[in-house]
Amino acid sequence: MRLRLSRLVAAQICLHACMTGFRMAAPLMALREGYSPAAVGMLLALFALAQVFLSLPAGRFADRHGLKTPIKIAVVVATAGALLAVAFPVFGMLCVTALACGASTGLALIALQRHVGQLADGPMELKQVFSWMAIGPSISNFIGPFLAGLLIDASGFRAAYLLLAVLPSLAWWWVRRAQELDPVAHEADVPRGRSWHLLREAGFRRLMLINWMLSSCWDVHTFLVPVIGNERGLSATVIGSILGGFALAATAIRLAMPWLARHLRESVVIGSAMVATALLFVLYPLAPTAGIMALLSVLLGIALGSVQPMIMSTLHQITPKHQHGQALGLRAMAINGSSVVMPLLFGSAGVVLGLSGVFWTVGAVVGLGSRLAWTMQVSDGVSPTK
Repeated sequence: MRLRLSRLVAAQICLHACMTGFRMAAPLMALREGYSPAAVGMLLALFALAQVFLSLPAGRFADRHGLKTPIKIAVVVATAGALLAVAFPVFGMLCVTALACGASTGLALIALQRHVGQLADGPMELKQVFSWMAIGPSISNFIGPFLAGLLIDASGFRAAYLLLAVLPSLAWWWVRRAQELDPVAHEADVPRGRSWHLLREAGFRRLMLINWMLSSCWDVHTFLVPVIGNERGLSATVIGSILGGFALAATAIRLAMPWLARHLRESVVIGSAMVATALLFVLYPLAPTAGIMALLSVLLGIALGSVQPMIMSTLHQITPKHQHGQALGLRAMAINGSSVVMPLLFGSAGVVLGLSGVFWTVGAVVGLGSRLAWTMQVSDGVSPTK
């Protein structure tokens, strides 16, 4: 089990690192060529926009075809998109690359998450395997931009793009020997319905609402910390260090989650994280120094970083097995939609409420919403997986 899981995590890292590398390198190239911040923002939005529209079809496709076929398609699309940037390193083609990398990564992640969830035997293993899977994006968020940055400084953008184009093929190398699971039969006591019918179930709606609130907190922090830092005259290095501390803390807690998951229930972890996030959002705008902001950032990283494995575990327990891919698609669609829309909303709200008001409003919503997590039961969902 551990060997199979490590191969799947490695494949996830390779594909995701391709996207994160382009997500850093493509906007940087556009800025150096004189494109406006608005154009760069649109370019960044394309990475998430593709997943908003394709996540649900990708989930259905994974339910029908398993693991390898979606990964093959993702590898081909990501490689082709990256090679287009190598051949034609211009803004318009970078937009195509962003769409290709975003779409392929979304398809691959849904297929991998579905496969891993069905490998697990029982709630305990679900928490542990998704804790390991959650480490992958944390690693790729470092590897992709780091490798791209090294190549850009050493040999230029085309060399960086060429390196990133190789990564998806490595993902297939890790997955090629994976054994497909037997097709999941439709459960007789669960109506077939469409993917949206999952939202008719109270437990699934509750989980999606919790997931959206916590995802919005992640977006709030990423969006507003640079704005606050700029207002206070902090250097780019200091602002980057504050955000870096958040990422490192999220990675560290995910490394510990496979062991912590043995002793903690999903509702306890998610509810505690929501309460902690609400308190930290109250304190954040009041932080008098960069050092205090960095400490709060680390604590927030621990709180938000602990949540994903537990949400994924709960999702697989409350959703029929033959609809796991569709449930994952709905979740991915909501998260990526939030990443596109929420920064625009936060910017507008900041004008009316001020930056502190945005933090406090979101914190209040999450704090009040924590009751949903504390009362969450696996039996509230559509149907158990086992």
